[in-house]
Amino acid sequence: MPGLDGMRALAVVAVMLYHARSSWLHGGFLGVEVFFVISGYLITLLLIGEHERTGTVDLRSFWIRRFRRLLPAMYVMLALLMVYLAVFMRQAQGRVRGDILAGVLYVSNWYQIWVGAGYTANEAFAPLRHLWSLAVEEQFYFIWPLVMVVILRRGQASLPRMALWLFGVSVTITLVMAILFVPGDINSTCSAENSYGYWRIFGRCISVNDTLYLSTITRAGGLMLGAAFAMVWRPVAIMRSPMRSKGRQLDVLAIVGIVVLGFLMWNVHLADPAESSLTGSQFDPWLFRGGLFVAGLATLMVIAAVTHQRALAGVVLGNPVFSWVGTRSYGLYLYHWPIYQIIRKEAGIPLTFWQFVLAMIITVPLTEASYRMVEMPIRRGAIGAWLKSDRRRASSATLMQRRRLVGLMVVATALVGCAGVSIAMAPNECVGQVECSLADGEQATATTDATTVPGTEAPITVAETVDPNTSTIPGETVVTTPPTEPPTTPAPTTTLPVAERPPLAFGESVMKGAVPQLQAGGFTVIAEESKQGSWIAETIGIMRAGGQIGQVVVIQTGTNGPVFDETFDQIMSFLPANEVPQVVFLTVHADRNYIDDNNTRIWNLPGRYPHVTVLDWDGLVKQGVVPGMCRDGVHLCEKSAKQFYANYIFGVIGRNDLIQPLPE
Repeated sequence: MPGLDGMRALAVVAVMLYHARSSWLHGGFLGVEVFFVISGYLITLLLIGEHERTGTVDLRSFWIRRFRRLLPAMYVMLALLMVYLAVFMRQAQGRVRGDILAGVLYVSNWYQIWVGAGYTANEAFAPLRHLWSLAVEEQFYFIWPLVMVVILRRGQASLPRMALWLFGVSVTITLVMAILFVPGDINSTCSAENSYGYWRIFGRCISVNDTLYLSTITRAGGLMLGAAFAMVWRPVAIMRSPMRSKGRQLDVLAIVGIVVLGFLMWNVHLADPAESSLTGSQFDPWLFRGGLFVAGLATLMVIAAVTHQRALAGVVLGNPVFSWVGTRSYGLYLYHWPIYQIIRKEAGIPLTFWQFVLAMIITVPLTEASYRMVEMPIRRGAIGAWLKSDRRRASSATLMQRRRLVGLMVVATALVGCAGVSIAMAPNECVGQVECSLADGEQATATTDATTVPGTEAPITVAETVDPNTSTIPGETVVTTPPTEPPTTPAPTTTLPVAERPPLAFGESVMKGAVPQLQAGGFTVIAEESKQGSWIAETIGIMRAGGQIGQVVVIQTGTNGPVFDETFDQIMSFLPANEVPQVVFLTVHADRNYIDDNNTRIWNLPGRYPHVTVLDWDGLVKQGVVPGMCRDGVHLCEKSAKQFYANYIFGVIGRNDLIQPLPE
């Protein structure tokens, strides 16, 4: 049935385009649903055919065939990736370790759900994120034959009735997904004060929508549709029924199915950026409320035509080009994603057209080599035949070839073994520009910042001390062990006069990247990722109540979500002009709808609070004058960007002596 290979070709190309740049085909990920429906159809058809021929289902032989088809190519891809990481990307080894183990065991979808590494996660380097769908299929291959053995014992006559039941199961799964789906903006991080869109399971935050998209249970809908169709649409039997003369009508049905799939792939999204937060997502309700089910039905329309001997759909979709791509769709799917990741370094960064071309230049030959040297030989039993061959009669040339092959296998095994040990022992380090930049800020904060701030997991108390018997300088902080119930205000051991208190800087992840540079200029920095303006206001209120606000305060808020005038007024109520004569606000920059409104409110502050100065950070980033920005255009990655940010602040507070030259 070459038409099914043609369907696979269209599906895998759609997925590869989506993974390269989602704007090229917003719903290209639905190609995975096409694969699920085809798999459910073919596997069920094979099991029914075997039972009809032999009166039984040989589970052992079935599983061996599936393992031969899937495992060798998968393990070769994992081995190549392990060696690449050990040689070229050692920093990423610890982060990828869990993904590799989950891939080996075919539980990647559940692992990603548990650790929060779904398609919308902001993980920097994720070369095995695509394995979730292969895990779903492999789990289906393991469980479904057991179910079919029970079904087939009831006799062939019961299959149409069972098809209705399976169709009902698919409908039920669709309804459950629609009910459990969480609409609206969902933050990428879950906390005690903000857990919308998350379940709490054994103390972990589990994304509801990611679970609906990745789990074997919720994605079984397409598999069940395919299985149900196999029970009522068997190509050989169809040609003995009145349907044998309906080829042209089925061609029309195939056209309708392809049009529906094309419409869905062009219009349906998995998730868009949240409207009210920088790192959040907004999942497409049409996808979770029937979109997957409709895609499955459209796939069945095409399957009905391409499996009919007198329909043209099978000939058209089974053309040599589509057939070549379809027969290699497994390898294309296996290799394209890790190659994409190696090229772009971070998940979610779109490939340029020429990067996509480069990825294809690498992916296609690797896929062909895998198909010819791994997949097909093992499926045909080449290894078993070689082991059973009579080596005594081999020629000297054949023996030499075998020795070279054995030597190559020994070298490859040693390389993979060394890479495996390296990955097993690798520390879990940061990967990606933004993550490592924030990690540097976190480390600097951990050594000097001991501020009791709301929303942190381990609040500690700022204690500014001046020890006359040591070289301790004013503004140095020491960490004191917090009580079981943290106080609502800090309890400084010594309160310095206002004029001697160090300048304070309050901000979000952008400022956090420059913590070491600001601290070098004498600032006490309180900056956290994914925090909103209300957190900044509350933190400043706590600091003021503890007598820790000095004469200079720098604030940057509004990157992570909208901040309204009421919040800015609350912030300024803690910073009166007679106590804090210099308050500096930085405008914010990000690709979100609320940014312009936030910046307008920031620019209006000096009109209401004359002691406020505004620094146009947004304008500088837009002009492209800030060196070393991250690829996301928001965060500070290189030291040059961090020092530029700090120098910008030092200059406005009149401390030009603190300005440092930018690193090369």
